[in-house]
Amino acid sequence: MEEKRMTHYCSSHRILLVGEGDFSFSLCLARAFGTAKNMVATSLDSKRVLELSYKNASMNLTELEALGCTIAHEVNVRTMIQHSLLKYQKFDRIIYNFPHAGFVGRERDEHQIQLHKELVSGFLKNAKHMLTSNGEIHITHKTTHPFNLWNITELAQHEGLVLVREEMFDQHLYPGYNIKRGAGSRCVTSVALDGDDNDRVAVIGVNVDLVCVVNMLKKKFCSVIILRASQIWFGSKLIGWYKQVDGTVMEDVGAP
Repeated sequence: MEEKRMTHYCSSHRILLVGEGDFSFSLCLARAFGTAKNMVATSLDSKRVLELSYKNASMNLTELEALGCTIAHEVNVRTMIQHSLLKYQKFDRIIYNFPHAGFVGRERDEHQIQLHKELVSGFLKNAKHMLTSNGEIHITHKTTHPFNLWNITELAQHEGLVLVREEMFDQHLYPGYNIKRGAGSRCVTSVALDGDDNDRVAVIGVNVDLVCVVNMLKKKFCSVIILRASQIWFGSKLIGWYKQVDGTVMEDVGAP
């Protein structure tokens, strides 16, 4: 079969995608290649949670499976090297788009930043052992404050990784890819009855998909009232690679 390419990826690559949301990035690559037989796509959430959180998840998963993709759910990037499906495999490309540890506080809070750093460190600690001799790890990351405080380059160096170069991430090069902000269902922090007669349901969270929440609640209740909402805007994005050269793992990170 003729080799097909999309930006930094080609159909002959063994590709592992982690932390997928609605699996639209995986599907974008699979459609470009005409096959996903060399791809393994994973999510932290269960299949059921994904289907409840993302309206296109089920359809995307079905198409990926038809294209030959291996799919696994409830895969933790900090322990993935021990996963029964992954522990004996090596990959040419390992992709983690917009890693996020979930909302515990505001993005600029020190504790929140530390959680993100621990997530990325754990991912790198696992991923560097899952590469082929010429393999690369790709991380897409926001570069504006406070996301720059994650200091991914330093985290990579701590794992024996070296920055090679930076490159702009252009979403338009990946048709069909929908960036899912935050941590999916984990953005909802509480759901409780509210009002004097307990005739309301208060859904509290950060970066919640309000349209999704309203549509889901309308299936259960006659009316839906949004009590409070907040919105977070993201700035520039960074795409990153980590590469093994002569036994040394090197990072190639892309920037806006």
